[in-house]
Amino acid sequence: MSGEMDKPLISRRLVDSDGSLAEVPKEAPKVGILGSGDFARSLATRLVGSGFSVVVGSRNPKRTAGLFPSLAQVTFQEEAVSSPEVIFVAVFREHYSSLCSLADQLAGKILVDVSNPTEKEHLQHRQSNAEYLASLFPACTVVKAFNVISAWALQAGPRDGNRQVLICSDQPEAKRTISEMARAMGFTPLDMGSLASAREVEAIPLRLLPSWKVPTLLALGLFVCFYTYNFIRDVLQPYIRKDENKFYKMPLSVVNTTLPCVAYVLLSLVYLPGVLAAALQLRRGTKYQRFPDWLDHWLQHRKQIGLLSFFFAMLHALYSFCLPLRRSHRYDLVNLAVKQVLANKSRLWAEEEVWRMEIYLSLGVLALGMLSLLAVTSLPSIANSLNWKEFSFVQQVFYLLRILSSPLYSFYTNLSKL
Repeated sequence: MSGEMDKPLISRRLVDSDGSLAEVPKEAPKVGILGSGDFARSLATRLVGSGFSVVVGSRNPKRTAGLFPSLAQVTFQEEAVSSPEVIFVAVFREHYSSLCSLADQLAGKILVDVSNPTEKEHLQHRQSNAEYLASLFPACTVVKAFNVISAWALQAGPRDGNRQVLICSDQPEAKRTISEMARAMGFTPLDMGSLASAREVEAIPLRLLPSWKVPTLLALGLFVCFYTYNFIRDVLQPYIRKDENKFYKMPLSVVNTTLPCVAYVLLSLVYLPGVLAAALQLRRGTKYQRFPDWLDHWLQHRKQIGLLSFFFAMLHALYSFCLPLRRSHRYDLVNLAVKQVLANKSRLWAEEEVWRMEIYLSLGVLALGMLSLLAVTSLPSIANSLNWKEFSFVQQVFYLLRILSSPLYSFYTNLSKL
C-alpha cells in the first residue's frame, strides 16, 4: 500500500484550470497537517504528489506513520507546526480545544479549516467551524477551504471529482496563498468572500439536490393530478357506466397518457415566467427593479423544470414504443380482423386517419429532437461553449417548432388509444 501512496498522482507538469500545462513551483513551501484521519491522509497524498513538502502532526506518530506516503514526515503535533507557514487543520470541531496548547507556535500562521459539521451540529451551532477556530486562535489567520472536496477526489485527481475549491477568509493575502496551492494541486479556487461566508460554505455538503426539490415536487404533483383524471376518464367511468373492466390500462396506457400532459405543462412553466417578467418590466417602465420573490424563485428553477419536462417526454416515447407489445393490443388486432372477415371486407383503409397519424408521428419526433437539443444546451459544459446569440437562436427555433407542433396533444391522445 505504501508503494501506491508514494506514486505521484500528477506529474511535475500540472493541468491548469484553462486546460494548459503549468509547472509546479520549484521551491514549494512546507505544509503542515494536523490530524491523521482519512481526509488528512488523502490531503497529504495530493500535496506530496503535487511537489509540496508535507509534515503531519499526530498524537501517535508511530502508529499512523504507515498510513501516509513515505515522503511525508509524520511527527508529533508540536514539531509539525513549528516550521510550516500553512497548517491544514483536519480534526473535528470538538477536538479544536485540544490544539490550544499550540497557540504560541501557531501565532501568525495560516490555518486552513477543512472540516464539515453534521446536519445536527450545523443547526446546533450558530458559529461555523472556521469562525469557532478563529475565535480560539485570534493570532492566526483562518481560511476555510477544501471542505467541499472529497477524499476520493483528492486521491484520484480533480478529473474524477469536482474541480472547484471554495475559499473564504478575512485576509486577502491568505486567500491568495491557498488559491495558489489549490491551482498547483490541479483544482480551481473560487473566492467566496469573508470568513462570515464559512457557514454557507459548510452547509453545501449537507444539501441534497436543493435546486431540484421544488421542481420535482411540482412534477410529481402534476403527474398525480393528471393520472387521477385519466384514470377516472379511461378506467373508472367505463366500469361504472358500461360495466367494462379496463383496469389493465393502469400500468401502461394511463401512465402513457399522463406523461405528455405533464411534459407539456412543465414546458409551458419554463417559458411562462419569462413572459410574466417582461410584462412586469413593461408595466414598471424599468428593468432594474427587483422581481417579487415568487417570480424570482420561479425564474431560477426554469432549467430544472425544463430538464424534468425532457425526462417525462423521453418516458412517454419509451412507453409509446411499448404499446404495440401489449397483450391487449394483440387481442384488439385479432378482434378487428374477425370483425373485418364477418363484414366481408377485404381492405380496411382510412386515408385521413393514416395521414393524420403520419403527421403527428413526424411532428412528435421533431419536437422530441428539439427538446433533446434544448436539454443538452442547458448543460454547463455545453452552455459555456455557446455565446448568447447562439443560445438564443436555439431557444427561438425550439419555440417556433413548439408553436407549429401544437396538434401534438391530439397525437398523444390518439396514440395512447391504439
